[in-house]
Amino acid sequence: MLQSQLNPNGVKRWREKKDRVMQDSSKLRILFLHGWHSRPGGVKPTYLRQHGCQVTNPQLDDDDFQEAIRIAQAEYDLQRPDCVVGSSRGGAVALNMNSGKTPLVLLCPAWKKWGSAQQLKPNSAILHSRTDDVIPFDDSEELVSKSRLPSDLLIEVGKDHRLADDASLSILLWTCEQLVANNQLPCLDEEMLWKSQPVNPQDETMLVDASYICDSCGEQIVIPLDVTEGRSQEYVEDCPVCCRANIIHVQFDQDGNTSVWAEPEQDN
Repeated sequence: MLQSQLNPNGVKRWREKKDRVMQDSSKLRILFLHGWHSRPGGVKPTYLRQHGCQVTNPQLDDDDFQEAIRIAQAEYDLQRPDCVVGSSRGGAVALNMNSGKTPLVLLCPAWKKWGSAQQLKPNSAILHSRTDDVIPFDDSEELVSKSRLPSDLLIEVGKDHRLADDASLSILLWTCEQLVANNQLPCLDEEMLWKSQPVNPQDETMLVDASYICDSCGEQIVIPLDVTEGRSQEYVEDCPVCCRANIIHVQFDQDGNTSVWAEPEQDN
């Protein structure tokens, strides 16, 4: 059974890590290519911008794949980014354009549905969820195999096709940094990778309760936990005592312990 505990040291390390990531990525120039029927300004490019990256996120043509490649190529030639990130159909666009030696980070790439490219260049990585119900995880395994590249270039993250959870977004940023710095991907933070993995729905701990301290009124608030929502969770909840909004953080560590803490939601 998971034990509920407030771990200030763990919270401090997590925040310090995020601060380092934001500082290290402040000079990254990223060309982000969105998926089919998506639009610029989504969760992933917004996250990268919020963490200091300079993101170019053009509107790609949904109906004409060659036109989508042309638009992406024009932006690449103009911006000369440090890294190209392609999500789903955008991943296929990234594969089929000429990006030279610029690193590619592909998110659940739909390379079998669009384009003719069959290989991934070495300075690249794929982030994909094994439980993706839109683009099979096997497709990414096949792409890495066809390219005769190390299996480490395929990183299993998230719990669905969107890869919009906090852990997957953190790993996306981390992966871009590593490739641009010419580092080997195994140096990715193992704890971050573990937190991004999907959780077995049959886990007996899925109904555990925990508590947090409201930053505004100081009251201890008991909340139910659902481990099937992921090992790293973040959501907004109003305190039932003072009604102030708190950002709730929940993390399940590899030893079966739970860390729960809250911070006040900041007004934009």
